[in-house]
Amino acid sequence: MIRIEHLSKKFGDLVVLKDITTEITKGEVVSIIGPSGTGKSTLLRCLNLLEQPSGGNIYIDGVDILDKTTDVASIRQKMNMVFQSFNLFSHLSVIENLILAPVKLKGMNKQDAQTKALELLRLVGLAEKANNYPDELSGGQQQRVAIARCLAMEPEIILFDEPTSALDPTMVREVLSVIRRLAKEGMTMAIVTHEMDFARDVSNRVLYMDEGIIYEEGSPEQIFDDPQKENTRTFIQRIRCYTCRISSPDYDLYAMNAEIEAFCEKQILSKKSQHNLLLLVEELLQLYRPYLKTMALDITIAYSEKTERLELICESAGQKGNPLDSQDLSDDLGLMIIRNLTESISYQWLNGKNRLQLLIKTNLT
Repeated sequence: MIRIEHLSKKFGDLVVLKDITTEITKGEVVSIIGPSGTGKSTLLRCLNLLEQPSGGNIYIDGVDILDKTTDVASIRQKMNMVFQSFNLFSHLSVIENLILAPVKLKGMNKQDAQTKALELLRLVGLAEKANNYPDELSGGQQQRVAIARCLAMEPEIILFDEPTSALDPTMVREVLSVIRRLAKEGMTMAIVTHEMDFARDVSNRVLYMDEGIIYEEGSPEQIFDDPQKENTRTFIQRIRCYTCRISSPDYDLYAMNAEIEAFCEKQILSKKSQHNLLLLVEELLQLYRPYLKTMALDITIAYSEKTERLELICESAGQKGNPLDSQDLSDDLGLMIIRNLTESISYQWLNGKNRLQLLIKTNLT
């Protein structure tokens, strides 16, 4: 029902969307996830022409909506949008909010519109609030009214722009339940959301957006269980990283340790985990010290909030070689400490770089 080809959007010199190409078929539920500021909401606004794209094509049921001869108003009746800020008319009652567009835009008889509106309010569980005003409702109730108002126009496609972001956690579930029901009934939907469990549960397909592009797309199982790209994995597992480059054997150990401690405190790691991590870094740097005269060492500490996995990654250019195997270290105390503090150690020669990856034990006492 929706085909997007090479879509781009700029705000002055700021490029928000770059070469977006994808399709959404009839009855499909597509969740769009990714970090803030990557163009997710802008993509939806371009689909509904609330923002004018800078380039590319958008087809709705085969109609190019960017063609100047296209009747945009009729297209918008097919494709409605639910915003994060509800956008209800505060001076109108709930039922008046629902019947306004069908009566004014579609010429529906007022009595028929009211009958239909009450059916929709029952669908979202708010028939008893028909004569209330928006400011008499909770945030979750207002968003359900906004969904019912959208359905009153009998759209074929609904775009949801972070429909739960303005809600308290206790109100999120009631809104997501309504969207789930629409999904089961076969409504075509594109949903920008930060609710990862919901996206996994309700979607046929998930788009991960980053840096203004669709960075990766696939089934919920693929995106959430086996992402193929590093940025996707980092986002899904909520990985936080600390990085530094050491380019001399005379590096400032104290400054680096202070930065690592600050990173650990921000991730709320235990004092014992901090101590073990600092000890591991210090022992590894002793092994790398002879090489620091001729090459730089990049250190990355990665912590996954989701899995509580803590990793230390050391990358260096130069000749192929694992520093843990480069000399006879079988009785070396430093190597014994490294092995004692890690669950696993792996070495790769990748793209001209030595990559040493250590999974750190976090259950040491």
